[in-house]
Formats: sequence, structure tokens, C-alpha cells
Amino acid sequence: MKTKCIIVDDEPLARELMRNHVEKLDNFEIVAECADAMKAMEALRKFQVDLMFMDIQMPQITGIDFLRTLKNPPQVIITTAYREYAIEGFDLDVLDYLLKPITFERFLKAVNKYFLVSQKTINAAHPVVNGNQHSEAFIYVKENKRIVKLLLNEILYIEGLSEYVKIYTDDKKIVTKTSMTSMEEKLSDSDFVRIHKSYIVSLPKIEAFTSSSIEVSGKELPIGRSFKNKVMGTLQIRKPVMAD
Repeated sequence: MKTKCIIVDDEPLARELMRNHVEKLDNFEIVAECADAMKAMEALRKFQVDLMFMDIQMPQITGIDFLRTLKNPPQVIITTAYREYAIEGFDLDVLDYLLKPITFERFLKAVNKYFLVSQKTINAAHPVVNGNQHSEAFIYVKENKRIVKLLLNEILYIEGLSEYVKIYTDDKKIVTKTSMTSMEEKLSDSDFVRIHKSYIVSLPKIEAFTSSSIEVSGKELPIGRSFKNKVMGTLQIRKPVMAD
């Protein structure tokens, strides 16, 4: 099912930029483009909207004031040239706050936040039964000129390579230009732990571990000294109780 979104901005060039970004994602659908809050209100009444990209400085009523009038707003990503509204935006539980000009990489980071939040909502509505759960949570990563959809439960581990990271799955390796810190933020609400300045691992994929290394898919990965306490604490919580 495609994510239904609307773009709310009084600047035609700004709407065009956001449209170009959104259209690069296969499972997104723009159901309306609005030049002001009044048209956005009409669109919200007419369509089922999952995500709204909204400017702040608009005629008649600002995006912030418009958002305050909505009882059940969709997820909102603010797009603006004004940094000073960030606190007000986050007080209204917006998903992200993008400063113009908006790069595709920054846009993609915000979209990944949307999917992680949406997946948590789905999981809360569908509780785990007998410990079994089929997770379809995913992120988008940019590989060369392609935007690749990557299921989180397929990821084994991630390796940092200077300005790039390499993402390992059972059957492929994806190289994308981003930082390990950025990847860690994207995966912060999922079953991943950073074990080294150069490695993030999927907790369900860990096959064995010692105080200095973790084994994933037959490969031994080092645990960094500064990460050891956090990693050991996470693994001790998760490890099974052994019989005497």
C-alpha cells in the first residue's frame, strides 16, 4: 500500500523540489499539492493522508498555527527556511524539521523516520503471539543513482568505510554514502547495536559472542573498547538463562 502524502507550501519552486524528491520513492503517492493552509484543510477532508510536508511561513495562517487547529493530523514533516520555529514544531510532535534548501539525503533521513515510527504503531496494534512476529520494517538507502528499499530483518551487520557504509545481508552488499552515526540514528528504534566505531550489528543475527568480539554469519567482528559496557549490557539482558 502506498503512503499518501500532501505538500503544503506557497512557493512553487519549493513544491517542485519536494515533488521531485517524493517521486523518487516507488511506494509514495502525492494526493495533493497546496499553496496555503486552507487548501491543505480541503485536501485533508477529501483524502486519506498519511504524511504531510508543510512549510511554516504561508499566507493567511502559518503552518504552526494550522497544525494547532487539527485534532487528528497525519504525520508531519516541516519544511522551512526558518530555524527559529524548530522548538514550536517539535512541541507539536512533528516527525522532523527540514531546513531549506532540502537535499535528497536529508529528505531520505526524514522519510526513514516516518517508516520507523509507522512500524512501531503497527507493532503496537498487532501484539506478538507466542514470541513470533513477521517484521516488514524497512529503510531506504541510496546506492549510486538508485533508491533501495531494505528490510531491517535482512540486515546482518553494517561496516563503516570512511564517508560510506557497507550493509551486509545474506545475499547482497549495499554501499551507500552516509555516516555510521546517521545509520545508528536511523536504526535507533530497532534491534541493532553499535559494537565498534566501524560496526553495527543486528541483535537477532548474532550467533555467538565473547567479551571482545561478536560472530555474525560466520564472521568475527571486534567490540570496541568504548562500546564494550553498552554492548555487554545489551547482550546480557538478551542472553538465555542456561541450565546448571
